[in-house]
Amino acid sequence: MIDSLMLSVARITTIAGTQVLTNASGFFFARDERLFLVTSRHVLIDEPTGHHPDSLEIEVHTDSTNMASSTGFSIPLYRNGGSLWRQGLDSAGEIDVAAIEIERPALPTAIAYHAFRPEHLVQPQEHIEIGAQLLVVGFPLGFHDSLHHMPVVRHAILASSFGLRFQGLGYFLTDARTHRGTSGSPVVMRTSNPATGQQSLPWRLLGIHSSRVDLGSRDLLLDEALGLNCTWYADILMTLTEH
Repeated sequence: MIDSLMLSVARITTIAGTQVLTNASGFFFARDERLFLVTSRHVLIDEPTGHHPDSLEIEVHTDSTNMASSTGFSIPLYRNGGSLWRQGLDSAGEIDVAAIEIERPALPTAIAYHAFRPEHLVQPQEHIEIGAQLLVVGFPLGFHDSLHHMPVVRHAILASSFGLRFQGLGYFLTDARTHRGTSGSPVVMRTSNPATGQQSLPWRLLGIHSSRVDLGSRDLLLDEALGLNCTWYADILMTLTEH
């Protein structure tokens, strides 16, 4: 049996023309009849580094009984000069999360995947304990099971109070070892008693991993990196996936 969580995440390759640029992580999010790919916004465009892909390619499984069977699926980022993704903004500035709708009819006829839904998001009345055990599911440095096309999982713990905007921004902190390529990974927690709509994917979606957090004042010779990460709250997806 393959854990459904492993089929909710997709390896992303960013492309400009015919040139492969970077690797990243993303995951599927469904709302009503629509399906989205969610990742970090800086995967799609990053002005400081001059990162400007014009399309993405994700790897999707095409046979639920044979995980070695997969194909690439291309997603354009622009149409008629306009960007196709949706990104968030709040009073504190840009949110490093983006969602791009996938045209379902264009998908392979046989596709094996699982998608998070609004029911997987943490509700305001729920308490997530500090130090809670979390997972970050993705493709660090592009590394993965290249035969079965599966992501890898890293342990994390909740390192700041869940529900508070750390430093006034729309993210919380995790303590986990992460690398480039993990951007856009879902940060999840196991659900012991899945509610209606969660049985096939019994995980809580807490956030979207963005980047490592460091101190500009850190002595690079004397002080180790903090080992902390910025994870944007997943409830932004309700705004990004509205009609």
